[in-house]
Amino acid sequence: MYDSIPALVERMQGELARLGERDARRYFLATYLRTTVAVAEEIERGGFLDGEWLERWDLMFAQLYLDALDAELAGRPVPAPWRIAFDVARDRPDLPPLRHVLLGMNAHINYDLPQALVAVIAPEEFDEPATMARRERDHTHVDTVLLARVGAEDDQMRAASRVSLLDRVLGPLNRAATRRLLAESRAKVWHNTGVLDRARREGAQRYDTVLKDLEGLCAAKLVELTAPGQVLLRLARRGFGVRLNERSPAG
Repeated sequence: MYDSIPALVERMQGELARLGERDARRYFLATYLRTTVAVAEEIERGGFLDGEWLERWDLMFAQLYLDALDAELAGRPVPAPWRIAFDVARDRPDLPPLRHVLLGMNAHINYDLPQALVAVIAPEEFDEPATMARRERDHTHVDTVLLARVGAEDDQMRAASRVSLLDRVLGPLNRAATRRLLAESRAKVWHNTGVLDRARREGAQRYDTVLKDLEGLCAAKLVELTAPGQVLLRLARRGFGVRLNERSPAG
């Protein structure tokens, strides 16, 4: 794992150059790179309660995506949510860039984020209400950083593709939907993180079972994103996140 966000940003820039201009996988990576820089700036200005912890979380979170991208580029197996996102980028590169970004966001937030949080929150911290309150506040504050970028990212997507009259009309609704989706998915991620923590306390086999359940739920959600139509508005109705049961049926 990288020891600093600047090192991570450098790696992301290298991967972006490696993908090339015609690779649809670059849409999510470019968005992720810009938001990583924004999070680093928020840490630097003291916007989080525990900037040191947030940086460790940010590095762990990004590593899960980069591991999946490395595996994809090397022809190795990748988790099911990323398999769907990468396959769509390969097979349907002419989809609107926003669709590719949403596929990557869904795989990364719903599948990778709970794993990253469990990795940087020790079991004993889960048992300390004051510590968990601080962690949850910082987890939620990341949304503030992302929301501040919605307008700029919308401009990036418009610049990268032809924008229809309908897209222009729906722009404000799409931005409102993004705000709702972030809040909804973050709450579900926090719940899923708690489920994963309880699973790891029961042992590696139980954790693997629950993680497999999460992988399946996330893959099913990505399949929804491959359907035609206004994806953000559809997700605003159905929800962006996924929610693990407290006890896996396979457990």
